[in-house]
Amino acid sequence: MRTIIQKFGGTSLASQADREMAYERVWATAQAGYSPVVVVSAMGRRGEPYATDTLLDLLHGTNPEAAGANTDLLLSCGEVIAAAVFAEGLNRLGLSAVAMTGWQCGIYTDDTHGSARVVGVESERLLSVLREGKVPVVAGFQGVTEAGAVTTLGRGGSDTTAAVLGVALKAERLEIYTDVDGVKTADPKLVPEAATLKSLSYREVVELAHMGAKVLHPRAAEISMEEGIPIQILSLADSGSGTVIGHGVKQRGGERIGDRVVTGIAHLSRRAQVKISGQDDFHKSSVTKRIFQMLADAGVSIDLIFLSSELIAFIIDEEQVAVAREVLTPLDLDVKIEVGFAKVSVVGAGMHGVPGVMARVVNCLESEYIPIFQTTDSHANISCLILEEHLSRAVRALHNEFQLDRI
Repeated sequence: MRTIIQKFGGTSLASQADREMAYERVWATAQAGYSPVVVVSAMGRRGEPYATDTLLDLLHGTNPEAAGANTDLLLSCGEVIAAAVFAEGLNRLGLSAVAMTGWQCGIYTDDTHGSARVVGVESERLLSVLREGKVPVVAGFQGVTEAGAVTTLGRGGSDTTAAVLGVALKAERLEIYTDVDGVKTADPKLVPEAATLKSLSYREVVELAHMGAKVLHPRAAEISMEEGIPIQILSLADSGSGTVIGHGVKQRGGERIGDRVVTGIAHLSRRAQVKISGQDDFHKSSVTKRIFQMLADAGVSIDLIFLSSELIAFIIDEEQVAVAREVLTPLDLDVKIEVGFAKVSVVGAGMHGVPGVMARVVNCLESEYIPIFQTTDSHANISCLILEEHLSRAVRALHNEFQLDRI
C-alpha cells in the first residue's frame, strides 16, 4: 500500500464548508491510487461546542483542580466527535471510512496525563482497515496507557499522532492542513508581508517549532526527521504546494542545507524571567541541581538558562509563575520573578559557522531601542529575551534585517 497521512487541524474542520473541502482532499488522494489515513483535531476553537478549550472550560468551571485522568478522558472526546463526523462525511461521498480512537488504532503512551509521550504503536487493527480498502479516520491528540487509562499528548498532539502513524505505516509522506498556505518567514499577524517558504530542512522546521512557530508541533517534526518522512504543510483552501519539509533529502536521516543564513523569525510570548542569587558560589554547591530538579518534579519547563557562580537565570511560561514561586520559596535564596517578557529567535540551519550573525541581531535590536535581557544560541538559532511590549517591533525589524521578504 502507498500510504499518505493527512492531518486536519481544528480550524480546517470548524465549518461545514471547511469539512467539505477536507473530504474532497481525501477523495482526491484515494482517486490518485493512494491509501489515505486521516488524523483529525477537535473541531473549532474556544467557544465552539466541541473545541478542546471549550471542554476544558466546562471541566474547570466545575472543578479548577480536576484530576488529570478525568481531564484527559473529557478532552479526548473532541477528537472522537471530529473523527466520527469526518468518517460519515467520507461515507456520504462513497468513500468507505471507519472512525477510530487513538487507543483503537494502537497508540500506547506513558502515564503522564496532559502531556503523554507515545511509547509504541500496535498498528495491526489499522492495517486491517486499510487492507479492506477503507479509510481510517483517527482521533488525534490521544492514546492509552498499558493499564487502559486514556491520555492526551499535549497542545498540538494531533501532529504527533500523524507523525507516529506515518512511521508505523511507513507512509510516503505526511500532509498537514492548516489555515495558512505553508510555513511563513514570520507570524503574518505581526509581519503581513511574511513570505511562504517553499522548502525547509528538517532541522530548520524543528528549530522554528521549538522557538514558537505554531504551524507544526516540535515532536512531530522530530519524529518525522528521525525516520526521514517528508512533510508537506498545506492550506485547505489553496491548491498550491505549500511548504515541503525534507525536500532534498538524499537518504533517510540525511538532509541538504540551503545557503540561507536565516530562514525565519519565531517568537514566544508571555514569558517570565527568574533570577536566583544569595549563594556564595553556585558552582561549589548542590543548590543548582536541587533547583532544577525541584522545578522538573513540579512540571515547570525552563528555557534560556544562564549560570554563573553568583547568579542563576532562566525563563518560564507566565502560567507557571505561581508554581515556580511555591517551589523556590523554601530554599532561602533571593528569588526574583518578573513577567512581561517575550523570546524572539532568528532561525536558520545555514548560520552555523557564519561570523557576524549575532552582531547583526544585537545591532538591529539596539537600533530600534529594544533592550536585550538574555541571549542563547545553538547551531541553528539565536534567541533574545525582550520585553513583551517590544515584540512586534522586534520581529518586524529582524525580518527586515535579514531580508526575509525576498525569499
